Amino acid sequence: MTKGTLYIISAPSGTGKGTIVAELLKADPNIHFSVSATTRLPREGEQNGVNYYFIDRNEFSELIENGGMLEYAEFCGNLYGTPKKPVYDKLNEGHDVILEIETVGAYKVMEACPDAVSIFILPPSLKALRHRLEKRGTETPEVIERRVAEAEGEIKKAFRYDYAVINDDLDKAVEDVRALMKFAKKMKNTKNEMIEGVLKQC
Repeated sequence: MTKGTLYIISAPSGTGKGTIVAELLKADPNIHFSVSATTRLPREGEQNGVNYYFIDRNEFSELIENGGMLEYAEFCGNLYGTPKKPVYDKLNEGHDVILEIETVGAYKVMEACPDAVSIFILPPSLKALRHRLEKRGTETPEVIERRVAEAEGEIKKAFRYDYAVINDDLDKAVEDVRALMKFAKKMKNTKNEMIEGVLKQC
């Protein structure tokens, strides 16, 4: 059985990453979404194993100690991370997995999984990103400026990713990401077949 491909997708807040990922999952049942684990309590409407794996700090710490986390970090007093087993199980079953994650965690996963394909979603410009955040109408001007500044810092980290896609038009961005995923998977499988073919002739 051919092993699945792990896709790392990152983007600044307000770039449409979540919508793009949702469209990718809807279009291909062979792609699975990596569910993160957290020590925070579930919010109203959240389901265990769907939104997050909700576990206590002791269990989370045990996973870290036993090498069961691809990456993890602490935010606002709660631990968040990517459990290794569910991701590896799906990949070994031949399914592709999308990991939607911020840049710090993505770097850790790139180190742990060098075969992963990393894609960064870019806004058309920082000005356009600011406009999108303002249109939401859910944050103060001060918060928006902080988010734009954070986005600039994240974008500077995008150089380390394999590919980048600008989300100026949602449908086109979805198609671009899907095309990159197919291309990267094909090239990886072709490379493996070439290597195995040469070794068989030794």
